[in-house]
Amino acid sequence: MIIYNVTVKVNKNIAEAWLIWLRKEHIPDIIGTACFKEATVLHLIDTDDSEGPTFAIQYLANSKDDVDRYLDQYAMEMRARGTSRWGDNFIAFRSILEVIN
Repeated sequence: MIIYNVTVKVNKNIAEAWLIWLRKEHIPDIIGTACFKEATVLHLIDTDDSEGPTFAIQYLANSKDDVDRYLDQYAMEMRARGTSRWGDNFIAFRSILEVIN
C-alpha cells in the first residue's frame, strides 16, 4: 500500500469553510479518479495554530502506479481547483510513503 500525503497549512479565516469543502467536494473528487481507495483527514496538534490549523490528508492507494497515474492525469486540475477557490490562503506540500508494517 502507498500513501499520498498532502500537508496543508490553512489561513484561520477560511479554515472552517475549507475543511467543509475538503470533506464534501475535494476528497470525493480525488477518490472519484479511482486512483485511491480512501482518505483520512488528520489535524496536526503539535504545531502553532495561531495563523491557522495544519492538516494532513492521507490518500491510500494500492500501488505506486496508481499514485503516478493520479499525478500524471489529475493532480494539476485538482490543485488548480483549490487555488481557484482559496487563492493564497493555504500552503501545501506533498509526500509519497510506502506502508511497510
